[in-house]
Amino acid sequence: MSALAEDLRSSPAHGGATPRPVAQARLALLGTGTVGSAVLARLADWQDSGFAPGLHLARVANSRRAVDGDTRLPARVARARLDASELTSRLDDVALALQGSGKAIVVDATASAEVAARHAAWLAQGIHVVTACKLARGTSLADWQAVETAKARGSSQYGDAATVGAGLPLLRSIRELRAGGDRIHAIAGVLSGSLAWLFNHYDGLRPFSGFVRSARDAGYTEPDPREDLSGEDVRRKLLILARAAGVALEQEAVEVTSLVPATMAALERGEVDAVLPQLDPALRQRYAEAYKNGEVLRFVARLEQGRARVGLESLPADHALAGGAGTDNRVAIWSDRYREQPLVIQGPGAGAEVTAAGLLDDVLRIAAS
Repeated sequence: MSALAEDLRSSPAHGGATPRPVAQARLALLGTGTVGSAVLARLADWQDSGFAPGLHLARVANSRRAVDGDTRLPARVARARLDASELTSRLDDVALALQGSGKAIVVDATASAEVAARHAAWLAQGIHVVTACKLARGTSLADWQAVETAKARGSSQYGDAATVGAGLPLLRSIRELRAGGDRIHAIAGVLSGSLAWLFNHYDGLRPFSGFVRSARDAGYTEPDPREDLSGEDVRRKLLILARAAGVALEQEAVEVTSLVPATMAALERGEVDAVLPQLDPALRQRYAEAYKNGEVLRFVARLEQGRARVGLESLPADHALAGGAGTDNRVAIWSDRYREQPLVIQGPGAGAEVTAAGLLDDVLRIAAS
């Protein structure tokens, strides 16, 4: 367990009694959906208990409205004030709202390309950015390099722990291994919580399309499940891991084998549900072949010898990536230190609460650094 996790367990918010000393920091929370709401709830618990007293909300905004306050805007009432606010949300106003003493931190709890496009500009101004959005780090190599350049120019930090694994210590582990002189040889993992859930539950007897509908209705997939089934989200996560490991891949270099037939990919979103059974024959056959060999199906991302690929694989039941349950992510890392037996990191890879915790872990690290 990390030192940060130990600190959190001993904090008032976790049943302990010792506030965490945090330098003064002003936060702008962008996004008040499921993840942003979980961030507000966690901050409200901290404020009520006196944990991390140096963190102050200076702005809360969604795509329509914004609310500014003094730097002690209570997290518990921020959503209500936002709903009643007449202030139009403008990204140009974020830096102004964060002016003052102490560190300025943008917490991006959106999935917005427009917000992600501002990350580099904020970093260059000396504003720290914490995000779960993969669009600045997991798309083009030029965008990734722009973030790196802006960090150096603004002497700022970029908290991206929640972009892969919803806050699991994946990126931190890779970076710390490299900082200690280790070399990463390969990475392989189940990186999608929704696809993990699907293949942990699919039994080859009931239609795969029924499991997709169940996962969608439970909120495990995007409203359009093709976004998960296509493997594009996993591609972005693998790019982020690869670049952290020192392999500067372009996004086109990742080979993606989608589960979505071309005929389904071409449809409008409203037409998808009716044709989900198109998935069933191919998945039933893949499951039968794996079962016959005593294997299991997993949707796997791999980085090996500079080559990156994403797709469905049939794995031995005792394989390092075959375990897990529910929406668990499971990632194996081979390096100089872990040459024969990989370092395996496993835990919930989806969910608003764990993602919010990952975002605020990064906020605490930046505020205390």
